[in-house]
Amino acid sequence: MQLQAIDYTSPTAQQDFVKSLHETGFGVLKNHPIQKSLVSAIYNEWQRFFDSDTKHDYRYNIGPQDGYFAPEASETAKGHSKRDIKEYFHYYPWGQCPEQEKKLLSQYYSEASTLAKELLAWVEKHTPSDIAQHYSQSLSSMVDGSEQTLLRVLHYPPLKGDEELGAIRAGAHEDINLLTILPSANEPGLQVKAKDGSWMDVPCDFGTLIINIGDMLQEASGGYFPSTSHRVINPEGADKTKSRISLPLFLHPKPEVVLSERHTAKSYLHERLVELGVIPA
Repeated sequence: MQLQAIDYTSPTAQQDFVKSLHETGFGVLKNHPIQKSLVSAIYNEWQRFFDSDTKHDYRYNIGPQDGYFAPEASETAKGHSKRDIKEYFHYYPWGQCPEQEKKLLSQYYSEASTLAKELLAWVEKHTPSDIAQHYSQSLSSMVDGSEQTLLRVLHYPPLKGDEELGAIRAGAHEDINLLTILPSANEPGLQVKAKDGSWMDVPCDFGTLIINIGDMLQEASGGYFPSTSHRVINPEGADKTKSRISLPLFLHPKPEVVLSERHTAKSYLHERLVELGVIPA
């Protein structure tokens, strides 16, 4: 398996992109509408935020999943026993956000959400009819009016050498949502699991977008679109002293959307958040 960047402006972009999602669970886009300068400015702003003590003024508490999550509140990937080495901030338009960082972040949220909905429409258009007939409603309508789409600003701090044995920046996991939109991070480390069980590096040329299938779309498509395991490995050598910032947007349906006979979007999200140790059972 090898991921090749697909030109968003190509006449065959839609078909090539959906084919990549079906075969690998991932797609990589270049020449897309989101500006590198916006992403770079957000990385710089949020590096300063994570380096400051003001982040603790926005700490998540029990309830809505917005705000700052400290390393000790980080996720434990399903099937793992060690917490990820990371801290992060959850942004929703309705949630808390430091005023200084809100302007650019809200702009990115809007632009990335618009692109994510367009890409979901590509998936819907090029889903084989025998698969599409199992969707409880059109994919596009699943996200219309949704307030659940989440923008996460992730910070993987420099490694100090005292990390828990076996802990890595992000243990192997699958995303919960429909589609994830991820600009290339400021440092490498993202890997995707191939069908033969091997791990391969995801292209991280700054300016590319990485899109992957989430569990909810896998559930709704009966497995036609696979939610592929991915992870962020620890850096080596001099790179251990570098922070890593990433900016995934998780496209979520409305809670009442029926994904399958087993789950609504609400029940599925609850089940996974419990498994991750983010909320109590």
